[in-house]
Amino acid sequence: MTRHLLIIDDDALMRRSLAFNLEQAGFKTISAASAEEALTNAQKSSPDLVLLDIGLPGMDGLDALKLFKEKFNVPVIFVSARRRNLDQVLGLELGADDYVTKPFDVDVLIAHIKAVFRRNEKSISTQPQPDPILKAGDLIINPSEHTVQLEGKTIDLSPKEFNLLQNLMMRPNQVHSIDELLSSVWGTEFLGQPQVVYVHIRWLREKLELDPAKPHRILTVRGVGYKFVPEG
Repeated sequence: MTRHLLIIDDDALMRRSLAFNLEQAGFKTISAASAEEALTNAQKSSPDLVLLDIGLPGMDGLDALKLFKEKFNVPVIFVSARRRNLDQVLGLELGADDYVTKPFDVDVLIAHIKAVFRRNEKSISTQPQPDPILKAGDLIINPSEHTVQLEGKTIDLSPKEFNLLQNLMMRPNQVHSIDELLSSVWGTEFLGQPQVVYVHIRWLREKLELDPAKPHRILTVRGVGYKFVPEG
């Protein structure tokens, strides 16, 4: 996949030279002489990364950084001849992903660009993904919103009741042993306390079954555990 880079620098020679070298390295580039022009271009081209000078005519790089982060959530590397430590600290605190000082070797800049892409990809891949919404006929459980609906009405469950139901629904028609449920919902320190599961199963049946004494959704498998049977 070819990465698209947006170069923002008021030095035309620097823009042309940088664009040439980066395209030789396999990137696709678009350039702008000001932050205002770059923000307009970004709406059309959706860059994968921005190379941003601090000292620009009009809006400066620090203000532009805020807008790029707010509007496009794109990684930004400051590329600047200004060497003041304050610029670097401010830039990184405001959300810049890296800072390279001019003059620089193009290979060094490319290494910084690749490092930023690697960090971003790792960050995305390690972010916890929301659990999927589980549906079984007229029963819907939404883990990200922590809600349960039955026949369109919200059912009030305690956190443990919710987690127990979620565990059962994630593997419908499969038997869950008492120890499995204790370990998954309460933690291994509760192993050997099956009454905890018995009580919560009874409470779930009272809230979800038409006749808790004759359950159709949460069934007991004698001597083994429980299983969830979807209806509808």
